[in-house]
Amino acid sequence: QVHVVESGGGLVQAGGSLRLSCAASGRTFSSYGMGWFRQGPGKGREFVAAISWSGGRRYYTDSVKGRFTISRDNAKNTVDLQMNSLKPEDTAVYYCTADSLIEKVLAGSSDYWGQGTQVTVSS
Repeated sequence: QVHVVESGGGLVQAGGSLRLSCAASGRTFSSYGMGWFRQGPGKGREFVAAISWSGGRRYYTDSVKGRFTISRDNAKNTVDLQMNSLKPEDTAVYYCTADSLIEKVLAGSSDYWGQGTQVTVSS
């Protein structure tokens, strides 16, 4: 099993940056695909970014390409999401997720989810 906990959310002005971190427990972390989803006010949960177990493959939704970067450190069992040039429409609760299959992470059907961390971008 994998247990994930997000941190690093907060309030930032438009154009600013935040770095989210996801700490995972479990001896099999290094074999799991990891991802970030978000849910904005009045919206459904949407895919943001994902990374394969080795870090060799990274995936992004179009709206964050060039602004967000996902990375992982298998030695520390962490996955980070560096968010730059933030926009008010990035305001959402951000969730970390994990699964042994990257396809399930991309589809939003992962087995493991964190509780979420709030990101608010003011205009």
